[in-house]
Amino acid sequence: MKSLWNEQEAAQFQGDVAQRVYTSRLLGREPALVMHGGGNTSVKSQVTNIFGEKESVLFVKGSGWDLETIEAAGFAPCRMDHLLRLATLETLSDPQMAVELRKSLTDVGAPAPSVEAILHAILPARFVDHTHADAILTVTNSPRGEERIREIFGDRLVVIPYVMPGFKLARLCAELYPKQAGPRTVGMLLMNHGLFSFGDTAKVAYERMVELVTEAEDYLARHGALGQNARRGARLAPATRAPIADIAQLRRAVSDAAGVPMILSVHGDEAALEFARRPDVRKITQQGPATPDHVIRTKRIPLVGRDVTAYGAAYRRYFAEHGNASLTMLDPAPRVILDQDLGLCTVGRTAKDAAIVEDIYRHTMDIIANATALGGWIALPPRDIFEVEYWDLEQAKLRKSGAPPAFAGEVALVTGAASGIGKACVASFLAQGAAVVGVDVSAAVVDLHKRRDYLGIACDLTIESQISAVLERAVNAFGGLDMLILNAGIFPKSALVAALSSDTWRTTMSINLDANLVLLRECHALLRLSMRGGRVVIVGSKNVAAPGPGAAAYSASKAALHQLARVAALEWGEDRIRINTLHPNAVFDTGIWTPEVLAARAASYNMSVEEYKTNNVLKVEVSSQDVARLAAELCGPLFAKTTGAQIPVDGGNIRVI
Repeated sequence: MKSLWNEQEAAQFQGDVAQRVYTSRLLGREPALVMHGGGNTSVKSQVTNIFGEKESVLFVKGSGWDLETIEAAGFAPCRMDHLLRLATLETLSDPQMAVELRKSLTDVGAPAPSVEAILHAILPARFVDHTHADAILTVTNSPRGEERIREIFGDRLVVIPYVMPGFKLARLCAELYPKQAGPRTVGMLLMNHGLFSFGDTAKVAYERMVELVTEAEDYLARHGALGQNARRGARLAPATRAPIADIAQLRRAVSDAAGVPMILSVHGDEAALEFARRPDVRKITQQGPATPDHVIRTKRIPLVGRDVTAYGAAYRRYFAEHGNASLTMLDPAPRVILDQDLGLCTVGRTAKDAAIVEDIYRHTMDIIANATALGGWIALPPRDIFEVEYWDLEQAKLRKSGAPPAFAGEVALVTGAASGIGKACVASFLAQGAAVVGVDVSAAVVDLHKRRDYLGIACDLTIESQISAVLERAVNAFGGLDMLILNAGIFPKSALVAALSSDTWRTTMSINLDANLVLLRECHALLRLSMRGGRVVIVGSKNVAAPGPGAAAYSASKAALHQLARVAALEWGEDRIRINTLHPNAVFDTGIWTPEVLAARAASYNMSVEEYKTNNVLKVEVSSQDVARLAAELCGPLFAKTTGAQIPVDGGNIRVI
């Protein structure tokens, strides 16, 4: 591991807290040290209060902030005297501790201090860095872990036995640290948890962390327990391209176990397959996580194979034996599934959660493989894992958390997503918590959103093989499909029937009708596995009920699509799939309404463009967002008992009414 310290960059961060921000970001940029909000940093400084008095303050990373992106506002300023007095108490529940930490703040608007604030306060150094370095966890979770640590670091580290994070850990460190610390002490190690490094400056604390972790990496390398040399997986054929319906069935089983829709992401790369195919994979993966911090962030340890129905039985037995009904039971679905054919499957309530699980478990795979090569993988006992997972602070968070978004854990596919109604539909479904696959012939769809819960795919929907490829990518990314928004279409140049070319007719039918038939047919097997029932929204047209001159190909294609939707609604009701159609009109912020098309249509009605835009009973202009909001509503609970419906979104069209 190399130091990322840069003197020119560092010079831009003046003052204790600014320096703390800089090196915290350096730590956060190294995934082998911290991931997704893990790790902690602090600095002891002084501030002047309203009375003009100097107060000693600990600036410690606040709750909800990640080291990689932290700002000065992300550090909670806690009065040192209050923290040090708390450290002298014999007992203090963690909920009480959280209240007292809040009381210690000099700024009531600051984030909640880390639960390790007291621990940081009792350490004598000004700058304190805390990480969950992969190399350190590898050594501590192997046979003779503490002995190996002392062999590597000698008397430079104070070694603390594992205790659950919170007040008990802070109290133990307050007791043991002074007894073990000496003139050569530069850090502290918490067994099965993580590493602390100290320094009088931010640079010293940071570079000591890098130095200590590098020494651990070098030790592993000398013992053939680092990286490729430690991997003992079976090098077999690439991942089996499982039928997408099988993956969707696996996701449904996980969702049923959770009691709510879940996202499932499949990763069939070489590293994932190699680990999943290890002959000892069942043994090494069922012991527990690399660190309790990973329990908090993933909520579940892995399950090998696809039998998810029995998962959580151990927890249910614990409740039965201990009668602890006051705990809020977490869902029993696994967050990691290892499968010899698929590789690594990660699960989350959202796509972001599933991605966090993937990132963490990839590190866990390396740690387990390295520790096994070092002599064996040893995780925390099950009771310690249980205590962290059902920690009273985590329980409090669960009880305070609000209702999830309407479509949390569900997947929507939107065609014609690069512009107009399709683009608005993507935004509407994302806003309600769905993972969204956006499809369009335009490459602009790929970069429409930069977020974990969006997958943009450029695709020509008139080519069936490309539709198959889209669905395969969608299912591997999110696990299945719950909602299908068929919006893609073209409005060809106006032409009277007597002048309508066969090419225009065939092209319009191919895009507006045939492609939608293929999508409906290929998505049926996925939609029928949706936990809440599959939902399809067809974006039709006013022209179905009231066609206009010069639009024969468009009107006929939309009318045929509408009839297809009605038949599908009749056939698929027994599969709990509901299909409803929206008939927009005069939605002018869409791709098909070019200025030329708009002018031509207005002229055909002897109107100006502005008159044509509001040519409805309510004299209003209909936007893409209006249609998108209703499309999302049709997929929600309000329309749970509606299928085969036709709903105009046109401001009231005289001919339709």
